[in-house]
Amino acid sequence: MLRVVPPLLLLALWVWAFIDCLTTPEEEVRYLPKVAWVIIVLLFPLVGSVAWLVAGRNRARSRGRAVPWPAGATAGFPEYERPAERYVAPDDNPEFLASLKKDNARHEDMLKQWESDLRRREEELRRKDEPEDDPRG
Repeated sequence: MLRVVPPLLLLALWVWAFIDCLTTPEEEVRYLPKVAWVIIVLLFPLVGSVAWLVAGRNRARSRGRAVPWPAGATAGFPEYERPAERYVAPDDNPEFLASLKKDNARHEDMLKQWESDLRRREEELRRKDEPEDDPRG
């Protein structure tokens, strides 16, 4: 078990460093071009991964990076900038409820047609099964 853990940790470090290297913007990469860092991390898993984590990325700059708000949002309170028309839950949406009523009416009509067709078929089968009035008998 203990023999398996170090290779798994190395693999996890390597994958994490490689993905971090690929997803880091070009302007946050230090000392070498981004392509060179990707090649170093790929060819030298342990040394390249540690070198990338220590020297390759400008960590101080990336920590202070703010996640941009969607267009039109104000500083910290985007809920106040939402459009007047908001999402309405299906059970409160009159259009959705009307469509359900239409579907229910259509299904009721279909069910009535099926029931009438079934009654008609049953009548036909009864007529075939009943003995006909035989004048000789």
